[in-house]
Amino acid sequence: MMVMASLNPIPIESDNMKKPLMVLQDLVKRYDTPSGSFSALKGINLDVREGEFVAVVGKSGSGKSTLLNLVAGIDSATSGEVWIGASAVHRMDESQLATWRGKNMGVVFQFFQLLPTLTVAENVMLPMDFCAAWPARERRPRALALLARLGIADQADKLPSALSGGQQQRAAIARALANDPPILVADEPTGNLDTETTIGIMQLFSALVADGKTVLMVTHERDFSPYFTRTITLVDGAIEGAAASARVQHA
Repeated sequence: MMVMASLNPIPIESDNMKKPLMVLQDLVKRYDTPSGSFSALKGINLDVREGEFVAVVGKSGSGKSTLLNLVAGIDSATSGEVWIGASAVHRMDESQLATWRGKNMGVVFQFFQLLPTLTVAENVMLPMDFCAAWPARERRPRALALLARLGIADQADKLPSALSGGQQQRAAIARALANDPPILVADEPTGNLDTETTIGIMQLFSALVADGKTVLMVTHERDFSPYFTRTITLVDGAIEGAAASARVQHA
């Protein structure tokens, strides 16, 4: 069952010698609107190393969600580069992106994005079906194991509409972990949840990072700074500052 503990992150050791897992170079995103061109991101340069838990904060409209969408290949940049390991995300077409993302990146949205006509277990199995990353006979047992880790195994055969908001978000996180991706990106994953469920999800993310995963998370919750290895602040589409948390000090 998912543990709802106090706000105490799991300690993470920093390794400054590791090569960056994620590299964003001169990243620009512009949108053409009836009133003219609007720059959502203005020359973002950012490195994220394996095993980091990085928060992206800023006011509404600062470019946080746009940044996450470019990292995940959900949207494409106007100019600049997105490298995840040796993969040039900015050069992939739609088909290549879908395959790459299914195997390498879990995405958690604020509003869950569960398919309403599939059961919770079927939603979690969907990425496994798409990527064939697990033998067919292992997919449901794996889905049930992930749901158990999130504390909602008893909801496996229900439709998402029968679940509370917190349960739906935990199901969405289980789906994001289905193919055991090395990277998790999360856009305001606790924005609509009660305090107890929020703390439980932060504890889970912290445990995943301690196990070696890399998490990039958009949030308005600055109270969670002890969890993060770094906090990136966006202002009007540009990085204002990148501060190390008290947990990890960077050279």
